[in-house]
Amino acid sequence: MEQDTITAISTPIGEGAIAIVRLSGDEAIPITNRIFTKDLEQVESHTIHYGNIIDPKSDEKVEEVMISVMRAPKTFTRENVIEINCHGGMVSVNRVLQLVLREGARLAEPGEFTKRAFINGRIDLSQAEAVMDLIRSKTDRAMSVALKQMDGRLSQLIRDLRQQLIETVAHVEVNIDYPEYDDVEEMTHELLTERAHYVKGEIAKLLQTAKQGKILREGIATAIIGKPNVGKSSLMNILAHENKAIVTDIPGTTRDVIEEYVNVRGVPLRLIDTAGIRETEDIVEKIGVERSRQALTEADLILLVLNGNEPFSKEDEALFEAASDLDVIVIVNKTDLEQKIDMNQVTKKASGAPIITTSLIEEQGIDELEQAIADTFFDGELDSGDLTYVSNVRHIQLLEQAEQSLADALNSIEMGMPLDLVQIDITRTWELLGEIIGEDVHESLIDQLFSQFCLGK
Repeated sequence: MEQDTITAISTPIGEGAIAIVRLSGDEAIPITNRIFTKDLEQVESHTIHYGNIIDPKSDEKVEEVMISVMRAPKTFTRENVIEINCHGGMVSVNRVLQLVLREGARLAEPGEFTKRAFINGRIDLSQAEAVMDLIRSKTDRAMSVALKQMDGRLSQLIRDLRQQLIETVAHVEVNIDYPEYDDVEEMTHELLTERAHYVKGEIAKLLQTAKQGKILREGIATAIIGKPNVGKSSLMNILAHENKAIVTDIPGTTRDVIEEYVNVRGVPLRLIDTAGIRETEDIVEKIGVERSRQALTEADLILLVLNGNEPFSKEDEALFEAASDLDVIVIVNKTDLEQKIDMNQVTKKASGAPIITTSLIEEQGIDELEQAIADTFFDGELDSGDLTYVSNVRHIQLLEQAEQSLADALNSIEMGMPLDLVQIDITRTWELLGEIIGEDVHESLIDQLFSQFCLGK
């Protein structure tokens, strides 16, 4: 199917060494040829060429560039692709883009290059989604998971499971349509049960990785809470390895919520330093306290910081109550000072949650805290070797539906339902798995998914 030629700036907007204008489509080479000082129609594929971009209307030199020429089908989109490497200034790259648009290209929609790679059969839908996961990776482990999905590890597993299901459906249909053939393998309830259990088990294994995979993809929303001046901002600065929050001895210095992504032993944390939760008459501080309480409700992990130099208070007790039913790590800070806090009370209120003692001013106890965070979500270690992780929310939802559909099929078998009725749930499972890789998916969903991509990707 012939499509128009699209273009976009494929590098971040701003000053830099290089900026790239990318084109994809049948007219990518002719369009570029009209504004370049060298004839690109005659050059070999996958070569790069030095020259100048010229405005055809005025013969004015616009930019000094290097142009990469990649001919279909051995390109990302399986179409002709041109990449114009410009100097990284905003003005220069925009002038080149305007010329390309004037010569007949259309500005690409977000994710349209990757969408074309999917439509043209170079990658399936799960691999396309992994491209965005790779771009947004916050840690090496998250990047490793995205790379494996881009390589098609999840896709191949899904295809294998779908093959198992379609073979099962075919056996059922043969036995229904041609019962007189003795040489056709009889599809008994026992064999159908065995295959359904196998596929359901493989789906369950994938879903077991979903929590860890989702964390690697999106990070753990982590709220640092505590009374004013217990060391919350110091903790954030240590974990972030830079001074993001103001640290003073004055209670209430942090007036608002501060967010920062940090990498703790391969676990991405979206760290939220909150204003100290206390009763206050200061209007600005009061707004910060309310935002802190809101951050608490949205957090996956709570780092509850106590002051070891002060007695356990009603405010501390209220913090434990506010963080109940959440994953909590208790941090008793300021161990370099005289310890006045009753650790028995802390242990009782922690109800089995990890308790770490620290002196943040002397950076003591940080290793133990990082280990406790890793233990809370990954049992201390993350297997990123041969394990196929599921991290995409859409994939998780479809796998859960597929697992339920197989459970319905198995229940029907136990009830002695006819095989042709059981087949309906088996076929439904096959369709749900197909939606993961884009075999059975509506065009509106494809448009929605690719609209979340970067412009120019």
